[in-house]
Amino acid sequence: MQIERQSIGTVVVLSPKGRLDGTSCPAFEAEVLAALESSSGRLAVDLAGLDYISSAGLRVLLIAAKRSKASGGKVVLSGMRPEIREVFDISGFSAIFQILPGRDEAIAAFA
Repeated sequence: MQIERQSIGTVVVLSPKGRLDGTSCPAFEAEVLAALESSSGRLAVDLAGLDYISSAGLRVLLIAAKRSKASGGKVVLSGMRPEIREVFDISGFSAIFQILPGRDEAIAAFA
């Protein structure tokens, strides 16, 4: 898995590419927690390059949502492929996160 990180104003955008599973989650969790620290809890995650997400990946996103909310921020997701969106819908995670079609919309959600 590759994780691209970009800061846009006060928002950090993370773009994981590949598979987000038990093997890649520790690295992703470290990136997410570092991004939350540096952005006051304002995190956009662009999932357009994600091919697969396991329950371990969902857990990392849930941790991010809880931590960002505690610091007055939020996590916004974008760019989900239909098969990734289906995982979020079935697991009920679609009700937890603001999910937008694209990266630009996700960044604009913090304005």
